[in-house]
Amino acid sequence: MEFPSTLSRLSKVQKPARGVPGYSRFVNRPAGRLLAAAAHRIGLSANHVTAASGLVTFPAIAAIALCSPSHMLGGCVALALLVGFALDSADGQLARLHGAAGPAGAWLDHVTDCAKLLSLHAAVLVSFYRFFDLPRPVLLLVPLVFQLTAVLLFFGGILTEQLRRRGSDAQAGPTRPPSTARGMALLPVDFGLLCLIFLFLGNQRLFFALYVALLAAHLMLVPAFFAKWFRELS
Repeated sequence: MEFPSTLSRLSKVQKPARGVPGYSRFVNRPAGRLLAAAAHRIGLSANHVTAASGLVTFPAIAAIALCSPSHMLGGCVALALLVGFALDSADGQLARLHGAAGPAGAWLDHVTDCAKLLSLHAAVLVSFYRFFDLPRPVLLLVPLVFQLTAVLLFFGGILTEQLRRRGSDAQAGPTRPPSTARGMALLPVDFGLLCLIFLFLGNQRLFFALYVALLAAHLMLVPAFFAKWFRELS
């Protein structure tokens, strides 16, 4: 299959865009589509792409904890995290292209994603402790709270999706078209935006401020998501 033909087929097996944050929808999914087409051309499976995502992401996360923050480190970490995020989108697209989407692949993908979330905020905690000049030790709780909210959001979304499939989706009405404004409003909980703030890792005050701002957005949006999901499942 030629590369343009593969891209065309991939465009027809995309997940719905409704409710997807802006970076994931407008940047990460198109990037993942290109990577999925390239992976298909060289004969890789979806699980190979999931493994590649981990191999790119986890060394970058380790570098956050082990290396002194700098602008160069921040740029390398951000790039690696974004590439890993795009590969994370590519694996699902490739599985749907091959008609091979199944429980085992979904399990591997979700477990890898959960490990990324847990380890990323743990690495930030270690970096704050080792390298940052925080005015108060209590601020070390910030990554722990962020980790809690991020994992709750991830788990809640996955569980809601699974329960919807077992529920009354067949009786649901027509799906409304995706909203660009909603996608941009959800940017603060987009993993892509979290990856991007590592570009500023070399500036401790700016990075900390951006990290806290994203945490504040999570603290406001996670309860709203939970209320919405509970209402829908009820």
